[in-house]
Amino acid sequence: MEYRTGDTPGIGRYQCLHCGYIVRLTSDNEKLPACPNCGHHAFEKLEDK
Repeated sequence: MEYRTGDTPGIGRYQCLHCGYIVRLTSDNEKLPACPNCGHHAFEKLEDK
């Protein structure tokens, strides 16, 4: 599933679909930012290991 900047998808790790940078959200209320590395807006959630 794809998530976009501004979405509140919940706690977890999200990988930028453009550059692979990983953003970690620590709150269910936290919004996905634009990618800090490349500025793109599409992410996928990584499975917890």
